[in-house]
Amino acid sequence: MTFLHPRSTLRGLLAAFFFLCAATTQAQSPRVIGYVMDSAAPLQLSANKLDVVNFAFAHVQPDGSVYLPAFVDPARLHAVVAKRADNPSLQIVLSIGGWEAGNFSEAAASDAARKRFIDSSIALMHQFKLDGLDIDWEYPTLGDAGISHSPDDRRNFTVLLEQMRAQLDVEGGGERHYLLTIAAAEGRAAEGLELPRIAQSLDWINLMTYDFYGSLTKTTGHHSGLSRSSLDTANGRTTEAAVKYFLDAGVPANKINVGVPFYGRTFGDVGTANNGRFQKFSSEGGFISWRDIVHTRLNNPQWQQHWDEEAQVPWLWNPKERRMVSYDNPRSLAIKAAYVKQHGLGGIMYWEQRQDDNEQLLDVLHHALHEADAD
Repeated sequence: MTFLHPRSTLRGLLAAFFFLCAATTQAQSPRVIGYVMDSAAPLQLSANKLDVVNFAFAHVQPDGSVYLPAFVDPARLHAVVAKRADNPSLQIVLSIGGWEAGNFSEAAASDAARKRFIDSSIALMHQFKLDGLDIDWEYPTLGDAGISHSPDDRRNFTVLLEQMRAQLDVEGGGERHYLLTIAAAEGRAAEGLELPRIAQSLDWINLMTYDFYGSLTKTTGHHSGLSRSSLDTANGRTTEAAVKYFLDAGVPANKINVGVPFYGRTFGDVGTANNGRFQKFSSEGGFISWRDIVHTRLNNPQWQQHWDEEAQVPWLWNPKERRMVSYDNPRSLAIKAAYVKQHGLGGIMYWEQRQDDNEQLLDVLHHALHEADAD
């Protein structure tokens, strides 16, 4: 028989109580998570409007060690951490990876490499006084971004997450819970994920429910549509379909965050039918920030503003130049926030803070998820 010291028992009960309170709070108030990148521009971030900041990105060395690249200024991360003065409950997480960021396959492949990955990640977390880690491996078992990959990534990633979760719990000592999250996409991009097993190790999954249409697709389309348009193909990607994919795979609803873009996708030399929707195009496929949309498109008479009642998102059409822009606006974000609350999802994640215009879009998310019920 094992006897527990009364102080240990009390500490365990207090930890359980705080975890229960946190879970209850999350269930009642969906979270707002924003990605923040390094930038030479002054940091503009109203900390009281967010629950979590994901600072992007740390990278992975070939031996599995995690580090801040030379082009990432540590002062920027310190400035983000200093925002806790405005919102003491703000949680700040270091995101590791991103598109075209490799060496994950090697880092997850062996116990020794996994240990280097975990130890170096946690060292950075402590160095900057952060609240957890976010893994943006895009994507296990796939080499679409020109990164190394292996069929073994699927199981190895699970083991990596489980070992990291265990070590983070050790670091917390039963008194503090460090976050562990990932970014993911549905369908083929999720075939390298052992769902729902990894969900047991994760606090939540940030769905990248954007870039459904862009430079790699055959036609224009809504790059972050909530629902399917009748003009879309049967296998066209949508936010609702992505959420259903993860729910059907066994991921709890409150661990799923819908991703929204603070940017649009641009298309050039577009077919003229349907005001540019779901038409072949032969140029662009790039990006435009919400800020640039506001200042160069919305009040420009050459650009027509349209709304898709089925997909529940807007688009812009320039018939003279045959150019189309797919994007989210305050109306579509409010609808997505209502969808998150209706289905008991965890919250909304957005990419990326610098692309907003005076926090117009962030204000919509903050109000819809944190203040609307009090109005």
